[in-house]
Amino acid sequence: MSALSPGGPALGVEVRATLALAVPIVLVQLAQMSMGFVDVVMVGRLGTEALAAIVLGSTTYFTLALICVGVLVAVQPTVAQAVGAGDTEAAARGARQGLWLALILGVPLTVGLGFSEDLLLATGQAPDTAALAGDYLDAMRWGFVPNLWFTALRGLCEGDARPRPVLAVTLVGVAANAVLNYGLMFGAWGLPELGVVGTGWSSAITTTLMFVALAAIVRTGALARFRVFVGLRRPDPEALGALFRLGWPIGVGFGLESGIFAAATLLVGRLPNYEVALAAHQIALNAASVAFMVPLGIGMAGAIRVGQAAGKGDPDGARRAGWTATALGAAFMTCSALLFWLKPEAVIWIYAGRAPQPEVAALAAGLLGVAAVFQLFDGVQASVAGALRGLKDTRVPMLIAAFSYWGVGLTVGGTLGLGMGLGAPGLWWGLTLGLATAAVGLSARFARRTRRAALRSA
Repeated sequence: MSALSPGGPALGVEVRATLALAVPIVLVQLAQMSMGFVDVVMVGRLGTEALAAIVLGSTTYFTLALICVGVLVAVQPTVAQAVGAGDTEAAARGARQGLWLALILGVPLTVGLGFSEDLLLATGQAPDTAALAGDYLDAMRWGFVPNLWFTALRGLCEGDARPRPVLAVTLVGVAANAVLNYGLMFGAWGLPELGVVGTGWSSAITTTLMFVALAAIVRTGALARFRVFVGLRRPDPEALGALFRLGWPIGVGFGLESGIFAAATLLVGRLPNYEVALAAHQIALNAASVAFMVPLGIGMAGAIRVGQAAGKGDPDGARRAGWTATALGAAFMTCSALLFWLKPEAVIWIYAGRAPQPEVAALAAGLLGVAAVFQLFDGVQASVAGALRGLKDTRVPMLIAAFSYWGVGLTVGGTLGLGMGLGAPGLWWGLTLGLATAAVGLSARFARRTRRAALRSA
């Protein structure tokens, strides 16, 4: 009998439990993505130079934040395993060290972002754009540490299987950010008119308030039992080191995955008729990125379920939780793939309106057809990677991801797209092969790690 069919009821319970966690986590991911979207839309009203500055500045900020957030994702499985084992103090210790690790990672980068203009000029950016982006980052950087603190507390809530407080705070934060954006950009309601810089201050203020709100929540109700702010005066070197060792491969993995798509975009920019190719590539990539938030959230839910089962010493439960999350991620991406395959014009309309350039629409439809296959493997690898995090298995998965994304995906994609003249579709087929390699490799790793003997020794 397979791990996914232990008599029926257990599987049904697992599916419901995973979805109960996954739905709010997915909504948090989408809400956080929408904050950046709102920033770009509102700044677009200030003109092309302002839009270029915020795109440049936000790309710099979120690349650094993504890696640091990846490191702090380690709080979630640390708490989940401790909760599964019934060790409240170990869970609290993991969250406390997450707050310290956020400070250690965030302070140097907050200082470094103060020199953004000089760094952007060194990369060859236009002086006016670099100056405006630097001013934007000079404001936004003050929210960097609170953003990481929020991530650490989020790991505590989700590791304890309580994602709803995080969702509530994030939704309020999205609304507050939009209101502050408008007020500080255009000088409404007696606020100073700061333009692009106002967007940076809005993000910093909103992020700080989100941390304060979540910090207040974890001191009340069921989460109060962790007493996370008690004993926070100094770090615990042993626990801090263990958290960093678990987290740094996750951060590197997030960076590798983000970097592969940035590299792919640069390669598309080298193609003949690159304007059309880049526009079509961006449409397909944006659509795939939004869809990816669902299996990413399911993977996080799987990490919690697997972590709690592992903490209890329940290999069957960990195995069932991991494969259930993987199946749910694949099922959603199958639906997404059907949309991309059967109705590409609907997806293109969302990003390019009713009258897109014919050449762009035709190429984007072709790329969405490739993305339909791409989606299936992306859903599996994202979900099973989360399950592996629940086992605190991060280093080997990072190596599998590095080989799959860069060794297979980019190499094959570059060869097909540029070397063999297949253009953007060839590049996307290479990325698809890389994701397929990751899906197979990570699934094999999870199958091995959840054997009864392997889980006992983990």
